[in-house]
Amino acid sequence: MKNSPATSPRVPDAAADLRRRIEAGEFDANGKLPSTRFLVEDYGLSAQAIARVIGLLKSDGVVISRQGAGVFVRRVSPLKWELSAFERGVRRDDVLTGLDDWKAGVVQQGRVPEQQLISVTEEPGEVPPSSVAQWLQLGADELAVSRRRLRLVDGEPFQIADSWFPASIALGTPLMEPRDVTMNGGILAAIGQPQIRIRDEITSRMPTLAEIQQLDLPAGTPVAQHVRIGLGPDSTPVRAMVTIAPGDMNVLVYEMEV
Repeated sequence: MKNSPATSPRVPDAAADLRRRIEAGEFDANGKLPSTRFLVEDYGLSAQAIARVIGLLKSDGVVISRQGAGVFVRRVSPLKWELSAFERGVRRDDVLTGLDDWKAGVVQQGRVPEQQLISVTEEPGEVPPSSVAQWLQLGADELAVSRRRLRLVDGEPFQIADSWFPASIALGTPLMEPRDVTMNGGILAAIGQPQIRIRDEITSRMPTLAEIQQLDLPAGTPVAQHVRIGLGPDSTPVRAMVTIAPGDMNVLVYEMEV
């Protein structure tokens, strides 16, 4: 019995070979792949079979389609996020340069950070999701303030970062300002609500549709959800920051003494 086009072994073989050629640098990083006609002649397959080859590479995050422009190599240089150093000790926030501790860590890797503020809660606050209320230890009637941001590296979306604060400490402070605020030592310390301890919770999962769209993720890309809970002097939570980091674009690094 002949193999049907959907199960032809030549399709995965061609996909593996094309992936090898991409990884070997035969095609420019983030450059356009050759046309379907070229690949048809190159591999001796039909246009339909080449479409399935490209589909396999898309599902692996090797290439990405841009509507009306074609198929492009997707080559990402992962960001190392040094979580054991992030927001600890002497912070690198600098109001003169506008670099907060996250941006400073990106610059140290020779890369260009950008942080876009998506939204800020207005007074008097909002009802937080149940998970946030639990992280912040809020009562049933207590409101919260969120600062939702999109973090970019070298012009590409790398992380979604939503910071949540109890409204009782955020109202009337720079946390309510609709701009990318940087303060020496961090905003919480500057308003008299310093983080004395932090607790991290990391889970891996598939992204939501909104996250796929915001981060422009290829199909099948998992994300890490990093939650950092900041605790004040009396061990009461003062912030819960929820960061969504695509698995192929971020390396979460911890370094600890044993």
